[in-house]
Amino acid sequence: MTDQRVNSPRTGATASVATPGARKASPAVYRRRRLVVFVGLLVLVLAVVLVGGLVWPGFMRAEATPQPVPTVTVTAPVPTPTVKAMDRSGDETAFQKALPSTVLQFALGSIAEAKEIREEQDALEAWTAEYSDGGSGEVTLQAGQWATSDEAAQAATAWIEAAGEAEREGDVKVGKKVVGQYAIMPAEDGRAVAVWQNGTAVMQATGPADTMEDFYAAFPL
Repeated sequence: MTDQRVNSPRTGATASVATPGARKASPAVYRRRRLVVFVGLLVLVLAVVLVGGLVWPGFMRAEATPQPVPTVTVTAPVPTPTVKAMDRSGDETAFQKALPSTVLQFALGSIAEAKEIREEQDALEAWTAEYSDGGSGEVTLQAGQWATSDEAAQAATAWIEAAGEAEREGDVKVGKKVVGQYAIMPAEDGRAVAVWQNGTAVMQATGPADTMEDFYAAFPL
């Protein structure tokens, strides 16, 4: 083996020839390497998304599809009277007490015996009640009670026929049980008549046409 050592021209000492080695990479090289790795990862992620869109129908549209907006139902508050109902501290029958002091925006102003209904239609008792909203809205209620539900049904039929042709009619129910019938008839001067039966009781309310169906529905008897 040949010895590669040579004598230095200055010192005469023997020196070794340096063997080429790996140099340390510069910062610019590191930055380029990181950029290459980042771009490679980005391409890989994009490829996965594209393949998923082809294999899974709707995958690409899942996020873009707008979600349905839930329907919000706004319920208007139940109207209440702005005037005070009459004092009812005196003696009343059980049926008379069952007639409410207020119905929606209407307050009871007076109540008196309806003798003609009791005498002419053989009712056990009958009453005429006046309700008012404190303004132009007034409702006249006639209410009677009979010994049996059949007699009450006959009275209700007679009251409906006397009021005219019904615009709306149907069953009166307490829970799921049918206890009678109701009917709404138009009247003069923008008014309407509502007649309904509840067991042995029959009521007839006459008032503003746009409130009579609500009046009947809100009446507790």
